[in-house]
Amino acid sequence: MKRSKALKAADAQVDRERLYAPLEAVRLAKATSTTKFDGTVEVAMRLGVDPRKADQMVRSTVILPHGTGKTARVLVFATGERAEAARAAGADIVGADELIDEVAKGKLDFDAVVATPDLMGKVGRLGRVLGPRGLMPNPKTGTVTPDVAKAVNDIKGGKIEFRVDKHSNLHFIIGKASFTDEQLVENYAAALDEVLRAKPSAAKGRYIKKTAFTTTMGPGIPVDPNRTRNLLVEEDPAAV
Repeated sequence: MKRSKALKAADAQVDRERLYAPLEAVRLAKATSTTKFDGTVEVAMRLGVDPRKADQMVRSTVILPHGTGKTARVLVFATGERAEAARAAGADIVGADELIDEVAKGKLDFDAVVATPDLMGKVGRLGRVLGPRGLMPNPKTGTVTPDVAKAVNDIKGGKIEFRVDKHSNLHFIIGKASFTDEQLVENYAAALDEVLRAKPSAAKGRYIKKTAFTTTMGPGIPVDPNRTRNLLVEEDPAAV
């Protein structure tokens, strides 16, 4: 794959022999952003789990204290008073049977899906459409609930979901390049705390093996996976 001059120049600023403190990594990720638009700041982790085993699956949600920088489009499967509550909470698309049919045919102009428990029997057939995109409602992530208003408010307020893939990798966003360094680190800290809390009891050895920050189309910045506390404290470069 041919890389642009801008990406090569940005990549040259990254010391691959270092593991950066989170605050340093955020600053470097922003400095090496190559896009003219406000890029998304993402985190990638390699976990010491075997996702082929059910007792080592890592999946959870967290509400980022400073949001994601993006207003998510939320679809809600609900009827009656719950449908009205979803609309009042700001849901972008609300419906039941007809909406299920539309989604089954390929309507996918949304970022998150919420459903009431009574409709999951029908929504379940959308697994092949929503599952591969990580959009299938699930009680464990709070997206199958009778309280659809709270679910919509949480998602609109910066709630993200993460799930380890078949290669033991975990990906999630922590904001935009326009965020302050402190906002991005605090969002990362909140997500990191939840990743640590979600550690399977069956997982042995080192849990978080590798961590990297990156912006949209920017180079990856290697982050010290052992830094889990006092993340706003920048390391003394002389100690590295």
